[in-house]
Amino acid sequence: MHEELENFERNHIWDLVEPPPNCRPIGTKWVFKNKRGEDGMVVRNKARLPGVSSKEGIDYEETFAPVARLEAITILLAFAASKGFKPQQMDVKSAFPNGFIEEEVYVRQPPGFESARFPDRVYKLRKALYGPKQAPRAWYARVSSLKSGFVMGSVDKTLFLLSRGGDTTIVRIYVDDIIFGGSSHALVSSFAEQMSREFEMSLMGEIQFFLGLQIKQGFEGTFIHQAKYTRDKLKKFNMGDSKPMTTPMSTNTALDADEDGEAASPRTSHRQAVKRIFRYLKFTLELGLWYSSGSSLFLKGFSDADHAGCRIDRKSTSGTCQLLGTSLVSWSSRKQASVSLSTTEAEYIAAASCCSQLLSMKATLSDFGLRFGKIPLLVDSTSAISVAKNPVLHSRTKHIDVRFYFLRDHYEKGDIDLVHVASENQLADIFTKPLEFGAFVHLRGELGVESVDNALIKGEIESQWTGLIALLV
Repeated sequence: MHEELENFERNHIWDLVEPPPNCRPIGTKWVFKNKRGEDGMVVRNKARLPGVSSKEGIDYEETFAPVARLEAITILLAFAASKGFKPQQMDVKSAFPNGFIEEEVYVRQPPGFESARFPDRVYKLRKALYGPKQAPRAWYARVSSLKSGFVMGSVDKTLFLLSRGGDTTIVRIYVDDIIFGGSSHALVSSFAEQMSREFEMSLMGEIQFFLGLQIKQGFEGTFIHQAKYTRDKLKKFNMGDSKPMTTPMSTNTALDADEDGEAASPRTSHRQAVKRIFRYLKFTLELGLWYSSGSSLFLKGFSDADHAGCRIDRKSTSGTCQLLGTSLVSWSSRKQASVSLSTTEAEYIAAASCCSQLLSMKATLSDFGLRFGKIPLLVDSTSAISVAKNPVLHSRTKHIDVRFYFLRDHYEKGDIDLVHVASENQLADIFTKPLEFGAFVHLRGELGVESVDNALIKGEIESQWTGLIALLV
């Protein structure tokens, strides 16, 4: 608590003043938290003093602040693995109090630390605390203003890039965590020094633990898994000693409302289905995503749909995934918003969703200096491909919502190339319905899900092949 308040004084967070007429100061309270590393050990104790009762229109106006999506992190890790550099991580101590606020905000004196001389005074904020709603916006505005040659991403506003003499430094901001790296050690070190001068930073070295992801970076590539997170969830729900299962769902399971089944809120059949997922997680504790250093940086997507698969409302399930080379960087399994009247419509809607994601990723990757022509979108439905390519099929397409016709538009523009893929090689199939063990394991492996030992062996073989090909050339 003393460290927090001393930091406030150093950074001129507030001024102790007489409360103005009709002043309604924000209440404060202490919040304590232990920050743990990937091994579960406490790496830092935190005491925070957030405001707790700010009101819109009085204490704040604008609150929006961009936050990096998970796929933004996986794209950076896949890109870094391919380019041969290892992203690092830094943590900003008391990040939000570094952001200037525009509104006139007053807070009560911290509990237990009231002034003996001026117990009735209040603090007028110069910068944000953790509680006020505008704090994330204020912090983001402050850190994004420190460009020093960096250019903000054209699509992703949490991405900053610096290009100099053929070298590139990449920075991603996720609230008070910053991930950075690049091809030049000098430029990366210069950025770290600049941030350390401007803020109180904890330089944490190579990124190892982020948003529940455990990250191991090596010469052959990068391995990402969630063993600690999964163990914590198994322990939380008393499933740590459960019997492992090789697939998350049986192909014989047909979930419906089960109105006649045993009521246990949720129904017993539903609870057993969820338990099976946990038992599968226990079986796959050591599995994770492998991003090979030998992977090329081309973009492709897969889309599939399970028509009318939901037995309750007969809505279809869309499954999509996007890969950067051989690295799975984005995926989705989602029930469609409306009922599809045909398999073609369900497949077309899934393909449209995948197309949208590919276009967004294409724009983001252009900031990394990557340019793509037609992006292959692999679909196992010839009829859905025909709908996008052939505008004459009116009888089969008139019931499809107009908003999904943009798939045809982007095909005609040359942004994507719709390619047929055999059903057994449709990687997105794994996101739409339960599969038999053999098919499930095959597709899981094709998506780059490996154990760390297999991944390292695979990476070493790929490196040897790459070296051999270079010698032959």
